[in-house]
Order: sequence, then structure tokens, then C-alpha cells
Amino acid sequence: MNTATIVGRAGQDAEIKYFESGKVKTTFSLAVNRWDSKTKTEVPDWFNIEVWDKQAEFAGEYVKKGRQVAVDGRISISKWTDQTGEERERFLVVANQIRLLGSRRDVEEG
Repeated sequence: MNTATIVGRAGQDAEIKYFESGKVKTTFSLAVNRWDSKTKTEVPDWFNIEVWDKQAEFAGEYVKKGRQVAVDGRISISKWTDQTGEERERFLVVANQIRLLGSRRDVEEG
């Protein structure tokens, strides 16, 4: 079963894109803190998030840099050929639900 739930802080304001087909896609990055036992500190793991349709419109309006967000979705691999002809890939979370956490003040102070 391919499911992922992550909670973290948005690395930038969400970017929304509208397609001629009527589809809507929003993307943003999410920093999720992980405890590093060697350094005895929290370190961020960065996740690329992609969300479509009504949830994309919601995320595009409300996901702002620093905002704490919970994402439910699935892990996907995006593959492409770069400008030099090299095959590239990256993992991302395709969200089916976005939940805003914390308060509005968290964003203003972030």
C-alpha cells in the first residue's frame, strides 16, 4: 500500500498552475524535522508536494511559507530528461488531502 502522511512547515508559498483542460496543480516544498542522534539536533528532510483540483486551489490560497501543514497522499516518482540529455528522477508526495495546522500567528512570526 502506497500511503504517506507527513507534517512539516512549508518552505515557500505554494505555486498554483492552471491548465487549458481546466485542471489545477499546486506545488510546494515541506520541511519535516527528524531527530539526528549523531548531532543530537533536529534536521529537516525536504519533500516536494504536488496537489490537484479543489485541494490544489485550497493549497494555493492558504499554504504560505512557514505554515505548518499536514499532507496525506502517495509517493510518486517524476522522471524527465534534462537539458543535457541526462535522465533524471525525483520522489514527490502527490497529496489527496491538505490540512492547515497551527495558528495564523505561526505564519506571521515565521
